[in-house]
Formats: sequence, structure tokens, C-alpha cells
Amino acid sequence: MQQTDDMEVPLLNDSNSNRQKSLAQERDGFSHQQKDSEGSMESPNLEFEYGDTDGFTAELSELYSYTEEPEFSLNRDYFEEDFKNHVKGRRWMELSLEEQRAYVMRLLDALEVTDRDKRLKVARAILYLAQGVFDECDTETDVLYWSRHNVFLLYDMGIFTALLELLSMEIDNNQACSTAVRKPAISLADSTELRVLLSIMYLMVETIRVEMDGDSPERKTARQAFKTELGSPLYNGEPFALLLFTMVTKFCSMNAPHFPMKKVLLLLWKTILFTLGGFEELQEMKVRMREQLKLPPLPEDSIKVVRNMRAASPPASAMELIEQQQQQKRGRRSRRPLVKQDSLDTYNERDPFKNDDARDEEDDPEDVDSGIEGEVDPLDRDVIIQPPPPPPPLRPPTERVSFPKGLPWAPKVREKDIEHFLETSRNKFIGFTLGSDIDTLVGLPRPIHESVKTLKQHKYVSIAEVQIKREEELQQCPMTLGEEEVEETPAEILYLGMLPSLSQYVIALLKLLLAAAPTSKAKTDSINILADVLPEEMPITVLQSMKLGIDVNRHKEIIVKAISALLLLLLKHFKLNHIYQFEYVAQHLVFANCIPLILKFFNQNIMSYISAKNSICALDFPHCVVHEMPELTAESLEAGDSNQFCWRNLFSCINLLRILNKITKWKHSRTMMLVVFKSAPILKRALKVKQAMMQLYVLKLLKIQTKYLGRQWRKSNMKTMSAIYQKVRHRLNDDWAYGNDIDARPWDFQAEECALRESIEKFNTRRYDKSQNSEFTPVDNCLQSVLGQRVDLPEDFHYSYEMWLEREVFSQPIQWEGLLQAQ
Repeated sequence: MQQTDDMEVPLLNDSNSNRQKSLAQERDGFSHQQKDSEGSMESPNLEFEYGDTDGFTAELSELYSYTEEPEFSLNRDYFEEDFKNHVKGRRWMELSLEEQRAYVMRLLDALEVTDRDKRLKVARAILYLAQGVFDECDTETDVLYWSRHNVFLLYDMGIFTALLELLSMEIDNNQACSTAVRKPAISLADSTELRVLLSIMYLMVETIRVEMDGDSPERKTARQAFKTELGSPLYNGEPFALLLFTMVTKFCSMNAPHFPMKKVLLLLWKTILFTLGGFEELQEMKVRMREQLKLPPLPEDSIKVVRNMRAASPPASAMELIEQQQQQKRGRRSRRPLVKQDSLDTYNERDPFKNDDARDEEDDPEDVDSGIEGEVDPLDRDVIIQPPPPPPPLRPPTERVSFPKGLPWAPKVREKDIEHFLETSRNKFIGFTLGSDIDTLVGLPRPIHESVKTLKQHKYVSIAEVQIKREEELQQCPMTLGEEEVEETPAEILYLGMLPSLSQYVIALLKLLLAAAPTSKAKTDSINILADVLPEEMPITVLQSMKLGIDVNRHKEIIVKAISALLLLLLKHFKLNHIYQFEYVAQHLVFANCIPLILKFFNQNIMSYISAKNSICALDFPHCVVHEMPELTAESLEAGDSNQFCWRNLFSCINLLRILNKITKWKHSRTMMLVVFKSAPILKRALKVKQAMMQLYVLKLLKIQTKYLGRQWRKSNMKTMSAIYQKVRHRLNDDWAYGNDIDARPWDFQAEECALRESIEKFNTRRYDKSQNSEFTPVDNCLQSVLGQRVDLPEDFHYSYEMWLEREVFSQPIQWEGLLQAQ
């Protein structure tokens, strides 16, 4: 709360003076750059660059809890004890590559011993190698260099496969599971073996995944081989990610409460990111697929457009609005010959949120600021009401240095929209329709011809529409079109493996997300996600308690980050691979209450969450293993780091908003869920975060429900409507601003979901359930070949063969006459 108040102080004190400055500069013709700099002093933009992951060092440090810090020296001690016994008088860095390979081979052999304690010591020695033999390094750069060198060496020697076998053994260790279930309190000690194994595997996946400029051709080849290996069904006939999904479901079913979930989720996320590809790779795959389907190229690169977007100012605080009202009343009393104050504000302000309603959690329209609720300002009316050619923007063109003239996005039109437009026009002017014909314009007036021409210029055919049309053809003509050729992409292999238990995986991930959300309250029946952060001995001093509190909060934030990124990656890759795979996952998310869960997550002080400082830099890896440990005090822990915001929390918020956008887009029933759960005030509060990408996805979610929120809401939130117009892509005949569209009328929402579910089931049955297609296979009518077929019988069948004959054959009377008559 303190951080939020601090950010709002300049707004409270300087609102009037800034307004006067703005008027003076407008008269004197000062440069726009000066206005920008003054505006940024009010609420500075968050210098956040969205990407697949945070920096490499940050991603490594988040693997370890602060309570695991003593284990770094334990790993070093076990390595040095073993290393000195076999390589006397030398250090690891002094060995030649061949000598290093020989030593790793000896460690690999030692991993196969039956003694559990000895195996753990060897695994810790391997972990120390993967961590970069930090005791022999002087700087963090040296640690990262040797870590990378050792990880590629470990992969080359086959360590990953050996670790996988050990991990499978630990997962199936029923004794450890039953012990953990009976324990009243689970701590770090219950998951020691799993944590060591998962840490090595994570370091290998993350280090090999990240490309470096100086990588040799051998390393590039190893990276590609490892990527293929992880994405292929090489591990017990299924991809590696499926094993980790199994761990997640086993943990959430309370059968293995000692599993270190944070490490499992981080490894699962990085495995899917590595095997399927990140957001930029997705964009390249989308471009290639459109070329293969002979579709027009994308109108713009969405990643670049979003990166170049500028953030808008957050909504004004309640105190500022009260102050503004008082100034307006004083102005009216003095009868100054000026136009309305809020009209001046609209004209002079450069950000559409500056005077937006801050008390947005109140749904009663009478509580809204009277200066905004009254007559709609002429300038605002122009922004919303003007016909398709966009009006001159409120900001002068010179201010939009990063955008082309006009709006940032090219408008799009679906073929369905053109059909709907022509159907309405034909009914009005001719009196009958021509179905899906969009070319015949006979009998329609000239302006309709021009409108259709404009719509066709912006027509956009998505990959999903082509896939749906192809699926309908395959369903209608299975014999004519024959068997579909399905490309074995990593996404296809993963979906095929996830399909039988997909609902369990989705529910388990959402359970973990709920348990880690900051708005969740502790319940006795909720799952315990702190098994790999709580120490054996609970803290006894205030300082230890503060450190553990920071560690627990950081632990939850990392879990939210991993789950949000994982779900978003799955949705985007499945949507590109086949639209019905995406719809299947999305529908399971909706049925598992993902929409209210995400809204509950945002129903908090979001500025406080994004600026949270739940980290202790001195304890982060690799800093803590190279530098001397400073004395921690309560003041240093409270101060935290000097960053303006927490990268992982802002990353998580954007991911969750993108997930919400994905599962609600073009779905009226799910959009109505947003309305029913009163998401508008929650989302408007999220606009206080001055980051362009986050604001864009909030505005998208507000745009799809404006037609359902009523005239009064739209009238009271004209600044938000203006921001939607400026930042969100336009659909030329989407009547989002007025609610006159047919979509705003009563809708059979249950029928919509049922029809979608039926289409998904037909797709899954046709493509994956081969037993259902037996009716199309030719029938063998030859008696000899039928009787000559081998039939697989159970192993114990020969023991009960005679009893079976007696029961099924000899004791059953056969009506031979009936059989002959049936012939």
C-alpha cells in the first residue's frame, strides 16, 4: 500500500499546476518533448520488456529457495571429497577435456549403486558441476561460464538419461509417498533427492535452451539433438513433459505431498518452451503456415507493434477528482467566460485515462464523477461516433514517434462479417438474401458497393477458419477424402500424450495457481505448496521470520509465473497446430473456473503486487556463492532491491490477461461470464499499471464486454472508450461502442458451448480414436483366414481353459435348426 500511495502523491499535489502548465505551453507553442517529460514525472512508464523469460541469471536464481542456501556448500563438500580421492593435487579447471570426461563417466557409473545415500552424494557432486564449480571461481561471469561448459559436458556423457531413470524411481517410491502423507508437517528434508535431481535437470534444460553468441557448431548440434529428444516420445513412449505433468497431478491428488512443486513447474515450463518454441518462434511458424495455406501475409508483426506502444496515464485518484470538482464549482461561481473545465482537460491532456473514474469498483452510476457523467464532451463524441475513416487523434502526429500515421493496428474483417452485412443490406433493399454469396451486388445501391469493397480490402482469413472448414469436409466425406496426413510436430506429439488425462492436468495447474495467488486465504483442505521452502526447524528470531516470509512470498510468485507462462504457451501452440486442440484446452479451463480465478487474482492492489520486493539480492544465485555474505538486518530486508517493479509479477499479470483474452475471444457465453462476475471495475483498476502491453490486454477485455455493460457505463467511462479506440484493433463493422449489434441480444449460451464441445469430440474421435473407424475397414469373409488369425490371450488362460470350454461351449445348448433357418 505504501508504494501505491507514494506513486499517487505527485498526482495529488500537482494536478492543477500541471493543467495550467499544459495550457501555457499550448499557447506558447512549446515542444511536445517537454510535455512528455513533464507528464512522465507524474507516473513514469515501467521500463519493462516482455519476452519468453527473464534474464538468464534471474531464471537460474529463481530455481533455489533461500532456505536451500546452506546446500550449496554441501554440494561442494561432497564433490571435493570424491574429487580429491581420484584426482589428487589438482582442480577441476586444470583438467584437460578428456580427463574431465573420464571423471564424469566415473560419476555416471557411481549413480547406479544400490545404496541410496551414496547415490545422493554422487548426485550432489554432479549438481555442483552443473552449478559451475563456484568455489574455484572469482566472479559471477566465471561461474556462468563453467556452468555452461560443464552442462554441455554432462549432456554429452549421457547424464540426463541416467537422471531420468532415477527421477522415475523417486516418483514411484511408494514408501516415501506414504511417509509424507502421514507426516503432519512436511519440510525441505522430505524432498532432498527429488530437489537435487530436478535442479540438475533444470540447469541442463535452461542452459542448453539459451543460445549464446560464442557457441561452437558442436554445441548448436547438441542443442538441436536435446530439443528433439525432449519433444519426442522417447521416455516410456511419451515426451518428458508428460512425466512432469504426472508429478503435478499426483501432488494435487494428495498422494505425494512432498514433491517440490516449484521446481517441477519451472522444469515443465522450460521444457515446453524449449521443445515447442517461444513467442517469436511462434510468429515465424505462423508466417510459414500462412504461406503453406496460400493465405495473404499478416498485416503487421504484432510483437513489434506492442513493443512500440506507449503506455497511457493511469486513472485519476478519488482525491484528484474531488479537487477537480471543487475547482469547477469555483469557476462556475465566478462566471468566468470559459468553456467547461473538463472540455479543456480533454483538449489538452495527452492521455485518455487522466480524468477517468477512479472509484470504478462502485457499479452504481450515480456515484460517478458528475463532471464526466454529464453531457458527453464534443471531443469525446467525435472520437467514438465518427464514421470509419479515423478522426484526427487527440495527440499531434509528431508525438507518435514510433507509430505510422493513424491507428497502430490494421483493421480486420471476417468473411462472416461481410456475409452478415450483405444479408442485412439485401433484406433492406431487395427483400431476399443469397446465403453466403458475397460477390453478387445486383440491386444494391452504390454506397453499399463501396462499403463491400472496403470490407473486402480488409478481409482477414485466419488459419483457424481454414482448419475448421477442412475439418467439416473430412467429417462429411470420410471415404472420398481418405485418411488425413497429420504432421508429427512437437505440439502434436504433446497433445496426443496429454489427451487421455488433459482435464486432470488443467485442474491440477489451476489448483496450484489458486493456492499460490496472493488473494487466496489459507484453508485446511487446500494443497500445501510450501513443501520445498519450509525448513526443518522453524525460525525463532524476528530476522529469520522476515527472511522466511520473503522466501514464501517469492516462492508463490515464481509458481504463478511458471503456471501462467506454461498455460499461455500451451494455448498458443495448440491454436496454431489445430484450432480444436486449442478449443479443447480452453473449454477445460473454462469448466474448471479459470475465468473467476483470474479475476480473483486481479481483485487486489495490483500496483502493490507489481512493485513487491520479495527478494534478497545477497542470497540470489550465483551472487551468494561468489561474494562474502553480508550481515542481513531487518532494515535491509525491508528495503529490498532498488528496482521500479518486480519483473516476474508484471510478466505473470500480462500472461494471465492474455490467457483470459484467448479463452473469451469470439465466445459470447464467456464474455457474459466476465460481465456476470463484474470484471469491469477489477480490470479498470489494472489500468493503473503504466505499461503499454498490460494496458492493451486490459482494454481488449473491456472492449468485448462494453456492449453488455449498458449505456450509462459507456457514458460514464468515455476516457476508457477513447483509449480502446486508440489502442485496440478495429473490426470495421463491430458495433462495440453502442451495443446495437445482434450479439448483444439474448443468447443461448449453453447451446453455444454444447455445439463447440460436439465439434471438439468429433475432431478427437476422427483423428485419434482409431477403433471408432473400424466400420470403414474391409470385412474378411474367408473362413480359413478368420480362423487362422492369432488371438492374444491372457497368460493364465491355459490354466482355466477346460473350465472355459465347459462353461461357454459344452454346457450351452446349440439350436442348430435355428442357425440353419437364420442362414
